[in-house]
Formats: sequence, structure tokens, C-alpha cells
Amino acid sequence: MLKYLLYIIFMIPLCFFLNYWMFTFILFVISFLFLIEGYMVFSFCNISMYFGYDILSYGLIFLTFWICCLMLLASSSIYFNNNFVSYFMLGILFLLLFLLFTFMSINMFMFYLFFESSLIPTFFLILGWGYQPERIQAGIYLLFYTLFASLPLLLAIFNVYNYLDSLNMFLFTYIQDYSFGMYSYFSLLLAFLVKMPMFIFHLWLPKAHVEAPISGSMILAGVLLKLGGYGLLRMFSFIGYLGIKFNFIWMGICLLGGVIVSLICLCQVDLKALIAYSSVAHMGIVVSGLMTLTYWGLSGSYTLMIAHGLCSSGLFCLANITYERLGSRSFFVNKGLINLMPSLCLWWFLLSSSNMAAPPSMNLLGEISLLNSILSWGYFTMIAIVFLSFFSAAYTLYMYSYTQHGKLYSFLYSCNSGVCREYLLLLLHWFPLNYIILSSDLFFNWL
Repeated sequence: MLKYLLYIIFMIPLCFFLNYWMFTFILFVISFLFLIEGYMVFSFCNISMYFGYDILSYGLIFLTFWICCLMLLASSSIYFNNNFVSYFMLGILFLLLFLLFTFMSINMFMFYLFFESSLIPTFFLILGWGYQPERIQAGIYLLFYTLFASLPLLLAIFNVYNYLDSLNMFLFTYIQDYSFGMYSYFSLLLAFLVKMPMFIFHLWLPKAHVEAPISGSMILAGVLLKLGGYGLLRMFSFIGYLGIKFNFIWMGICLLGGVIVSLICLCQVDLKALIAYSSVAHMGIVVSGLMTLTYWGLSGSYTLMIAHGLCSSGLFCLANITYERLGSRSFFVNKGLINLMPSLCLWWFLLSSSNMAAPPSMNLLGEISLLNSILSWGYFTMIAIVFLSFFSAAYTLYMYSYTQHGKLYSFLYSCNSGVCREYLLLLLHWFPLNYIILSSDLFFNWL
């Protein structure tokens, strides 16, 4: 693992000397190197004193590499406007570094340290390159919602050390029956549920997404929300005993909240806000699957996290492409775009169909696994599942039909028919999303 970390650390001074596109190309190279090296990961490997990875963290590390490369590809307006390009590249490098440290950490305290550190570059991305003055309020929401739940997590980690005399996550997979107190249980979960975010703690997410630049939205939807799911997957290996008693609380909140958020999606007039709220609904299903503590639930939630990271990031890219041309994210302005740019309409259709879990996307595989686990946990959950599935298709079709069909609002869009970079960006989101399903056994063999 050291070679990848050193690779990125030595790229830090290059931010001020390399061309923007050369910098992007180098990051793509390292992501392909990581892909080639790690295709046979079935247990912990490349372990040093505090760092290493297994199949669970491998997928999320590669997703982090991939999304960071696509962030640079999507943020060409920063390059063309010469808007502090070197500092922007530096911010993305630090964010990539902190996220890699988080997913590679074997020691729980190191995991906590880098888990919270990833907030700092994200905060500066929103504040430095956001679109509107409200980005200050959005950054503060992001910071305080997350920090509010992080102190109890730190105290709970010390409590775990008090019990086990170790903070090594590798050992936790062999500890099945440690019953901690209720305080430790709720503290270990709360920070990750806020990060997911679970309904009730989700108010920071739409604000952060709407005010963030395209790079901020992509990393928030693609990777930062997955930190919560990854933390829950790690923690449940040794708090499962209490989880059997109390997980029904979180499941009820997530399923009911998912239905409410889906209805909120149908009321949205802002394109980015709708995609952000749809992330909350999808993460609600992921949390519910995790709380079942079943093989199908854990595997399905991991699959859907990877799929949602690619799909939601792609939808934010589409929203940004229209925003750069029309200068608005409103549904009332973004109408009838199929008449002006039919090729982009195809990408809207492909990514929208993936968002509503149509075959052959990975979203379908993840949602089928999660439905299986949630319904087997309790048949009364069927009511919420029916509404969630229906409204998921409803708000996605609402978004697609409202933007692509209808009477034209503006002809400014016809001045630019799209560039090769944008189609490459969308292809690099959609292709892995529909291709990885051919190797879907990887997601069901990690337990």
C-alpha cells in the first residue's frame, strides 16, 4: 500500500508545475495500476503496521480513485476560468489521500482520525469553488452535523480499547460475542448514520450538494456517503449482539424516512436537490439492509453502495452540463432538451434507468439482495418497500421527462452541442456501473 500513498504524496508539489490534463492522466494511470494489482484480493493483504486492505475496502478504494479522476475531468470550467487551478488540484489530492488512509486503516483510532479529516478538504471545496453565497451556510451544516456525532464515537473507541486491549479491525472479525453497553452501541453507530446520512440527520446533505461545485457533489455522492456504510460494516462484526435487540429502531426510521424523502423528491424544482434527496432514499435502503445482519443484507448493501457511487455521481455530472449552458438548475428552465441535444438525452435515459434499478445495472443486483434480506427480516416491511420501489421509479421518471420533454424554454443551449470530454465523462460512469455486474460474485464472496 505504501507505493500508492507515496505516489500521491509525491504528486503534491506537481500540482504547481504540471498541466491540468497531464495531472488528470497521471491519476488515471495510478487507478488502473491499483485495479490490475488487486483483482485477487480475498483476505487482508499488503498489511503494514496500521494500513492494509481486504476485499471490503478494495472496492471502495478503487471507487475513490475513480471518482477523484472523474472529478478532475468534470471540473474543466475551473481550468478554463483559471480559478486557482493549482489549489483545486491540491485540495483533491489531499481529499484522495485522507480517503485512502480511511479505507486502508486497520487501527480503529487511525480510521477515526482520517474519517474526520476528510471533512476539511470537502469543506474548502464547497467554500472555495461553490456557486452561491449560501455555500458558507452549507459548509457549516456539513461540518457541525458531522462533528456533533464524532465525539461520542471517539469515546466509544476508547471504551472498545478498554474492553479488548486492542483497536485492530483485523481482530474484530473473530470477535463475535462481545456485548458492550448501550452507550457504546449507539455511539459507534451514530457518527456513521449521520454520514450516510440516515433520515432525521440528512438535512446537511441537500444543502451541501446544491451549493457545492460539481467536484464537491461527485465526491459527496460517490465516496463520502459510503464512509458511513463502510464504518457500519466494520463495526457490526463486534456489536452484532446488541444489534439483534435494537436494530429494529433504525430500520423503522430508515424505511419510513425513505418513503417520506421519496415524496419530497416529487416536490423538488431544483435538479441537484432532487438527486441529493434520492441519495438519502437509497442510503435508507442500504442502512435497512445492513441492520438485518444477514448475508444477503450485508452483500447487497455493499453492492448498492458501489453502484450508487457511480450512478449518483453521473447524474450530478449531467445536471452540471446543463447548468453550465443554461445557468440554472430549475426544472422550469431545463425543459425540452431532447430537441436541442438528443445525444445527451440518451445519457439522461441510461443513468436515470440505472437510478431506478433497471437491468443490467448493479443497482438492480443490490436492490434485489436488499429486498430479499429486508422482507425475510419481517413481512410488515413490505408496505414500505412497495412505496419505496414505486416512488423511486416515479421521481426518476419525473426528473427525466420534465427535463427532456415539454416546450422549450431557452435556445441558448443550441449554441454548444457538447464536447468529447463530457461524453467520455458520462461513459466512464455508466460503463463500470453496467459492466461490473458480470463479476457480481465478487460482492457475494467477501463475507
